[in-house]
Amino acid sequence: MPNVQQSRAQQSRAQQFFAATLTATCLCFPAFSLTQGTLEAQDRTGATSRLSGAPASARSSIKDSEQATPSESGPAIVALVNGQKIVLQDLANLCVLRHGEEVLENMVNRYLILQACQERKIEIKQKDVDDEIARIASKFNLSVQMYLKLLENERDIRPEYYASDIVWPMLALRELSKDMLKVSPQDIDRAFQSEFGPKVQVRMIATKDSAKLQQVHQQATANPELFKTLAREHSEDPASASVEGLLPPIRMNTGEDELERIAFALQPGQVSEIFKVGDLNVTLQCVRHMPPANPPAAQLAEIQGRIKSELEEQKLRESAETIYTELRNRSQIVTVLGQSQLQQQYPGIAAVINGQSVTMEILEKECVKRFGNKILEGEINRKLVEDALTKSGQAVTQAEVDQEIRNTALFYGYINADGTPDVQRWVADVLSDKGKTIEMYVRDAVWPTVALKKLCADQVQITEEDVRMAFEANFGQRAEILAIVMSNQRTAQEVWEMARGRNTEQFFGELANQYSVEPSSRANFGKVPPLRKHGGQASLEKAAFGLKPGEMSGIIEVGGQYVILRSQGFTDPVVQDINAVKEDLVKEIREKKLAKQMDSMMAKLSADAQITNILNPKKSRVGNAEMQASLDELKKSEVKR
Repeated sequence: MPNVQQSRAQQSRAQQFFAATLTATCLCFPAFSLTQGTLEAQDRTGATSRLSGAPASARSSIKDSEQATPSESGPAIVALVNGQKIVLQDLANLCVLRHGEEVLENMVNRYLILQACQERKIEIKQKDVDDEIARIASKFNLSVQMYLKLLENERDIRPEYYASDIVWPMLALRELSKDMLKVSPQDIDRAFQSEFGPKVQVRMIATKDSAKLQQVHQQATANPELFKTLAREHSEDPASASVEGLLPPIRMNTGEDELERIAFALQPGQVSEIFKVGDLNVTLQCVRHMPPANPPAAQLAEIQGRIKSELEEQKLRESAETIYTELRNRSQIVTVLGQSQLQQQYPGIAAVINGQSVTMEILEKECVKRFGNKILEGEINRKLVEDALTKSGQAVTQAEVDQEIRNTALFYGYINADGTPDVQRWVADVLSDKGKTIEMYVRDAVWPTVALKKLCADQVQITEEDVRMAFEANFGQRAEILAIVMSNQRTAQEVWEMARGRNTEQFFGELANQYSVEPSSRANFGKVPPLRKHGGQASLEKAAFGLKPGEMSGIIEVGGQYVILRSQGFTDPVVQDINAVKEDLVKEIREKKLAKQMDSMMAKLSADAQITNILNPKKSRVGNAEMQASLDELKKSEVKR
């Protein structure tokens, strides 16, 4: 269903900061020295070993690079790519250019939290941080060491970084707002009813054009049996339209009072009046009312405790904006970064917070710490592509860059009334992210795409079979199916036996609601979006298109899960004549094949290269001897920043 909250105003940047802190998004939070004239980042030496016993290689990228080429302010060179150097200062400049504003704002926000803690004599000790990490790890049934390793491997969050940059701010914020976090028995009861109380499942038709919906609504009220067909053909909410308007069951106390009131008042088969949800006009049809799911009495205390914790976290997120606004209102903050006049007044300063200065040097270090690995990898790839272009005797021209921007605008549907690409609107949308410039867009996205296309263009071939398969995938018939997805074969066999013994669509849907582990099919009583050919699910496609309406498949193993399908028939092809769409299909196929070839080319360039990555040695592509030789060369060539 349409997300009503998306139609409301976007979160403020402050809310985004606090939300990110609470959901363990990567943040930088140095330990600031408040007794100096500047904010100095203090080293938290040993934090990793205190927290998890992780090896020294898990420490921050800045510390890693300092160990490789020791100097007072870090290495002069951060990588060698086929003998070409990438200098730390250049990397820092790129990090600040792309992310300086974001990092600086987070630094300011966290400083305000730290200042508030000092004023209220709130102290978050190392043991508090360790205990919180252990508590979070236990929620996932993981040891602390395994949890921190997972964060590092999957999200590139190092242990000491997680402790000081994420967990500490979360605990500090919790202490600052603890008076706002009281949860009443009524709060718990409302949340309990929302989770375990009665639900109602409905179908929905949603359109922006109210006149159009009035016409559709008249047909639906005159013949309610047509509602699911009308939803599929006319609803402008793609997710529900693909399953004939079905929505996941609507719960009580979700905050959408009007929607709940209308949905729960309907009787099965009844069609509602038209009402507004955000910018959409909506009508509902009741499918079924679902009784409460009363949990065992023995589990009530545990469930209520969990709900209480979840409500406290929710209140913490809500109170964050209040705290932030209060701190901002009584603080004096001068943001110098990006302001040319202020930069002349405050040379070498990024911001001034209540008289304390954040220097550009500290901001650069924080930006490299937070984004250096990612941006350095991009710069290494750029060096590889530049080298390959030079060796092939080719170069990227401005005309080619301009044409690529036009092509991209067309590809994403930015088209003028006369059919030409609406480049101006496309570029405006691309640059809508604060701080992004056309130069950055061209350097990071357009130039690499053009360069790789020039290197790969002659290697792409399109066959008639490619066109046929693309036509079937995009315009051919779809298999209308119900599905039950299970996580183990034994359960699948038991469910298959039950479904075979009572082979009706309604019973199959009830089994899906009870046994399916896939949320959409479970919530929608087995109904899933129509399956197309050549969509990348070969075993499911073969089974679905091999069934006759009303037939049930055997058990299909897909990626470690077990699926049972029931056919509801097939849709009619959208287009009959392949020649009517062949030109567009060829363009689409070429782009997809070219993209795949570009990935292969990039992988080959990287595999064949000699790369010494000082920030992230795991990304280096040289032997140990070559690595040591590169490091020795870097030490000899070291230049003070």
